[in-house]
Amino acid sequence: MSDQRQQHAHQSFETRAIHAGNTADPLTGAVVPPIYQVSTYKQDGVGGLRGGYEYSRSANPTRTALEENLAALEGGRRGLAFASGLAAEDCLLRTLLVPGDHVVIPNDAYGGTFRLFAKVVERWGVQWSVADSSDPAAVRAAITPRTKLIWVETPSNPLLGITDIAAVADVARGAGVRFVVDNTFASPYLQQPLALGADIVVHSTTKYMGGHSDVVGGALVVNDDALGDELAFHQNAMGAIAGPFDAWLTLRGIKTLAVRMDRHSANAARVAELLAAHPKVTQVYYPGLPGHAGHEIAEKQMRAFGGMVSFRVAGGEQAAVDVCNRAQLFTLGESLGGVESLIEHPGRMTHASVAGSALEVPADLVRLSVGIEAVDDQLADLTRALG
Repeated sequence: MSDQRQQHAHQSFETRAIHAGNTADPLTGAVVPPIYQVSTYKQDGVGGLRGGYEYSRSANPTRTALEENLAALEGGRRGLAFASGLAAEDCLLRTLLVPGDHVVIPNDAYGGTFRLFAKVVERWGVQWSVADSSDPAAVRAAITPRTKLIWVETPSNPLLGITDIAAVADVARGAGVRFVVDNTFASPYLQQPLALGADIVVHSTTKYMGGHSDVVGGALVVNDDALGDELAFHQNAMGAIAGPFDAWLTLRGIKTLAVRMDRHSANAARVAELLAAHPKVTQVYYPGLPGHAGHEIAEKQMRAFGGMVSFRVAGGEQAAVDVCNRAQLFTLGESLGGVESLIEHPGRMTHASVAGSALEVPADLVRLSVGIEAVDDQLADLTRALG
């Protein structure tokens, strides 16, 4: 372990978020890593690379800073930054799978992830099947002799399901397959999948990591050096890397991740309580509510319950769409995890690609990304929108 990695291993999360990878510039002393907006690097003779940099698809100092930060926050040995969350997922799948392999995917997941499996990797011979990832026995039953990966999201998108990471990690180890956790909804501040037995953590850093709805990115973090090298080889070979300005924006967002997640979680808890008591809401999905099926597991493996809340509206699909259209403070839009509150109709927006599949979402579902505005303003806006 390097001296810097050893130092960060003993620091609190908040300190790592600000300092890991953020070494002062050796030339000027700038405390923020520069944006190395450069494609190539002068070599000191053929093969004489300065710091290992030759071409920015292969490595860029700003991206290196972000990748070191990501690894430190997830407690991993290697972090890799990509142009988007789906670019990270694509690199992972093409690195680890060959035609004929099989993946167990969850029954609740981001529509883009499902689309990647069902419309892209399936075309080159990778098989997949769906299991209720909240039930380790169901995950075990879905494993075949060709299974190479178990994939889960926890909390899941958009129904906020909870997977017992340690329990499914035991299932994966017993079957000799790798275990992937999409940690986007929680962020590494709220949840540490590698410490609970996961092999690979996936992020859309567009969301809580960036936190300001101004950058698109993705990440993979692993604890295995050999796997990290293999992923880095494919990252370079495929080329869907985070650009230097995107990496810099993500690094800047991460510095306030801890304080933002505290506020997101506190506000979402109040929003969930309001919705649970509202006569026009038939069901609320939020792991912080004691009645949530995964509440006890979430309480065990998460620091807090996050900023995402979904709910079903009495009156069906049109009533749900009307709530989305009437909201004002909650902006109608896709994505999540920014400082501003967002509202959407998953069935017609982020999850349209799962229509007709085992992952189809209820037509009367509304999903909220609860921002960090004053919670009383959020509650007033939702009360007006519900009518």
